Amino acid sequence: MRQKPLPFRQVHLDYHNHESLPGLGSDFDAEEFVRTLEKAHVNSITCFARCHHGMFYYESKAHPERIHPHLAERNLLRKQLEACRSREIRAPIYTSVQWDHYTAERHPEWLCVGPDGKPVTMVESGPHEPGFYRYLCLNSPYRDWLKEHTQELLTTFPNLDGLFFDIVWSVDCSCRFCRVAMADAGRDFDHREDRLAYSDTMIEGFMQEMTYLVRRHNADCTVYYNNGNIGPGRREPLSAMTHLEFDALPSDSKEGYMNFPRKARFERTLGKDWVAMTGKFHRGWGDLHSYKNQAALEYDCFQLLALGGKCLIGDQLDPSGRLDSYGYDLIGKVYAQVEEREPWCADATAVVDIGVLSPQGGSRADIGVTRILQEGGHQFNFLDSESDFSPYKVIILPDRVTLSVTLAQKLAAYIAGDGRLLASFESGLNPEKTAFALPEFGVALRPDPTLDTEGEVVRGRIIGWKQAHYADFILPQGTVGEGLPQTEHVMYTRAAEVDILPGAQMLAPVILPHFFRTAAAFSSHMHAPSSGIIGSAGIVQKDRVIYFAHAIFEQYDHFASRWCKMLVLNALKMLLPDPCLR
Repeated sequence: MRQKPLPFRQVHLDYHNHESLPGLGSDFDAEEFVRTLEKAHVNSITCFARCHHGMFYYESKAHPERIHPHLAERNLLRKQLEACRSREIRAPIYTSVQWDHYTAERHPEWLCVGPDGKPVTMVESGPHEPGFYRYLCLNSPYRDWLKEHTQELLTTFPNLDGLFFDIVWSVDCSCRFCRVAMADAGRDFDHREDRLAYSDTMIEGFMQEMTYLVRRHNADCTVYYNNGNIGPGRREPLSAMTHLEFDALPSDSKEGYMNFPRKARFERTLGKDWVAMTGKFHRGWGDLHSYKNQAALEYDCFQLLALGGKCLIGDQLDPSGRLDSYGYDLIGKVYAQVEEREPWCADATAVVDIGVLSPQGGSRADIGVTRILQEGGHQFNFLDSESDFSPYKVIILPDRVTLSVTLAQKLAAYIAGDGRLLASFESGLNPEKTAFALPEFGVALRPDPTLDTEGEVVRGRIIGWKQAHYADFILPQGTVGEGLPQTEHVMYTRAAEVDILPGAQMLAPVILPHFFRTAAAFSSHMHAPSSGIIGSAGIVQKDRVIYFAHAIFEQYDHFASRWCKMLVLNALKMLLPDPCLR
């Protein structure tokens, strides 16, 4: 059966309440609830069965002790769902998985344990800290409790629209259950890599098991696991999910507004309907009685639409059970505009020229390349080694994408088939970083790279953040230097030192400083000035491949050097003279 398309105008209604909070649901009015949603143009809202505190918001027969002790409206969840169904508003159910304070307090033997023997937490969250961030292990008997809880939801609410399982993450766990299971699986729990690999496999098995349980009771509802592991090089959990949702709150991420556009440009390639979460909050989840500026909320939602996704705005229900009228007035002003644009967004497919190959887990260079391509108006997706390269006119390997034998062969075939490649710094090297994996790059790594005073290779490292001890310079020339003065421009990290192979041409050289900054020789506040002496190749072209010796995308992310952006955009103009959008 083909999954129904997700609605465009969703709300995720958090409801995390400590057991001491009074009067929960005391002011809930079903008619007012749905009227507020309709007025705000909301057509899907995720409602809570159980929160991170471990409290229930429905009449549970299996675990009545977990019903919030001050839940005045004992059928809060049921009445929310019935009210939404009466107005054809979709209403999936939320339950927490690995964060449950009630369970963590009563079953410490079910907690994930780190290699130091302490509980694994997202932030400091022990018995003396305020927080519910201790992770519960899904390899412990807690897993059976979760299955029982999920089965109760499915039988209590037989026609539910969907299930949202929150916090389902791989954790570096050394609890007794995981140690026994790893030993049985032939893995060494003394090694972190083995523990993480086992956790990935175990979490995937949990999701498949839970989805099978759901399907025994409900063939049609959506199923999503909030799993932070899906990304380049990690696709295994996808088959357990009907769609994708991901947290894109720009004010609640260290990457700010760069978090969402990178994620979206990969996850939209995976063949699933997807939605991204922003929030009506000024900062992040649980920032109660705060309101995002309308222009900021419009920017978030319109960017979601432009990249092919559906919109989801996070909110938290007041303990009283009443929706915040000002918050939904804000949401309504934005969602009214989203609704007008939906006919142009339904079943839309992104048209792109460029694929950006990202290493497993992503990299800092991904942020720099996103900034440069967005600012340059280019259309692009993020890819991993499993992606189909054939739709893309150009593939970019930003800074640190090393090539296995299989990936090198795949890229060689892509280039031979008229594909174009732009790579930088250590991208293109073999996994050992001793040599370039393909002659198509047109360069060879010098065997004697610059070392620091401790004997460590300095290339690509920001040593002395302000001073940039090992800075060198790039000299823009010809087409690749268009729009830039033909003079030395500083590059704040040492380039990969490379020589040109036959058939390649140097587009710009690396110029050395008089000396690198050490205690033996330093000048002024920062790096030494240019000596004018060519050190090695800086930008090289061989046929349809252009290679930058510097970590140019990381430099742009760290320092916003305009010359870095101009050099990349000029190189793209050479490889892609006719982009789909100007």
